[in-house]
Amino acid sequence: MTTTAPSRPIRVLIVDDDALVRSALGLMLGGQSDLVLVGEAGDGAEALSVAKRERPDVVLMDIRMPVMNGLEATKAMLLLPRAPSVIVMTTFNGDDYVVEAVAAGADGFLVKDTPALEIIQAIRKVADGEAMLSPSVTRAVLEQMRQTQVPDRAAHAEGRLAILTRREREVAICVGRGLSNADIAGELFLSVPTVKAHVSRLFDKLETTNRVQIAMVVHDAGLV
Repeated sequence: MTTTAPSRPIRVLIVDDDALVRSALGLMLGGQSDLVLVGEAGDGAEALSVAKRERPDVVLMDIRMPVMNGLEATKAMLLLPRAPSVIVMTTFNGDDYVVEAVAAGADGFLVKDTPALEIIQAIRKVADGEAMLSPSVTRAVLEQMRQTQVPDRAAHAEGRLAILTRREREVAICVGRGLSNADIAGELFLSVPTVKAHVSRLFDKLETTNRVQIAMVVHDAGLV
């Protein structure tokens, strides 16, 4: 499918306490005409300072860092006046922080050994309002959710979904399955702008901030 080039490059901030990782990610971004590296940071506190100054569109965020970890930094980033999208990157497929980071509002999750092309695609997706989880991280998140799932949580999720229209519920289930807006449009015979409008209403009605949180509600309700 042909996509329209963005009107300006996507501004990216890299946050990792390993200088070699920052360098490798920076080199990867350097070869993409639609992406521009606007800053680097070695911990969450420094990342906040850089984000306030450079106003990135997307932040690649390490989890385990000194001074302020990636979870705390993600929460703080999303309180900024012009909050960036955050992709959490971790070496731990089953990291205990992952589910917490989903709840904190991060838009994507990738393990650090994810191929460069997939990282680049993830940046583009979250910049366009999509969510991005690598399969291994998705499995880890869902497994942790299953282990902590209780009847009250399922009932609460069903109650939240009960206020949706039939079409909104269908879109929510598709989001829970990890489908992109284009995939949802094709499956439900809708236009992409209509899907985006439905997703926007889901954010309001379910009181969520990103697609991953919508997926968590759908999974809690046992619909996927």
